[in-house]
Amino acid sequence: MAPSTSSQTSDPPATAASSQISIPPSLKLVLSSIKTIIPTALSNDNYPVWRSQILKLLRANGFANHLDSSKQRPNRLLQTCDGTPSLNPLYTQWILIYQNLAAALCSTISPSILPYVLHLECCSDIWSTLEQRLQASNRSRVMQLKNELHNVSMRNLTMTQYLTSIKTLVDNIAAAGSQVDSEDIILYIFNGLPTTYQAFKTSIRTKRIPVTLDELYSYLLTEEINLAAESHKEQ
Repeated sequence: MAPSTSSQTSDPPATAASSQISIPPSLKLVLSSIKTIIPTALSNDNYPVWRSQILKLLRANGFANHLDSSKQRPNRLLQTCDGTPSLNPLYTQWILIYQNLAAALCSTISPSILPYVLHLECCSDIWSTLEQRLQASNRSRVMQLKNELHNVSMRNLTMTQYLTSIKTLVDNIAAAGSQVDSEDIILYIFNGLPTTYQAFKTSIRTKRIPVTLDELYSYLLTEEINLAAESHKEQ
């Protein structure tokens, strides 16, 4: 745990410079905006997105080095000309910054994850602990979501419901830090369609110019209407 910067009987006297140390404007900006820039708290499902947002915010304001455990902190004490030890203003400033950053990080973590890091005070320790705990579970989640996408089926869903379920899976995979190629998404959509869409699938596959996902969605909704009309005529 980092020592307090407040005056104690065992601490050397603070210099005039250290007594005037205040929160830098860039840190004030981070503290005031972090919940706006990162409105969704860190959970088991969104670690890659949360990590990316935190990194961008801290890099933009010059504080990303506080996430690196290899960076050495300034010496706590300095020797004055007469040999008397005094608090190092750079160390005091460092303590001020990293404790505020640690509090800011914890404010973006959900209650289910917070106990993992609540006892930690150093930003780099919080950062590395979250990485160790969440990366493995995140990889497992990506595999689970991709397996669900592979086995998706329209069954009794409407076309809108079916396409929405696929989009939700793809979005969740992206939030977990992975991507699904558009051609693969089209393949998964086709694999889950009932046999009544066989002629439609053939017509799409034989097009000279590949369709986009947006175009495919429009075509599928139209095809659903056409198939429903044909079924009604046959009754």
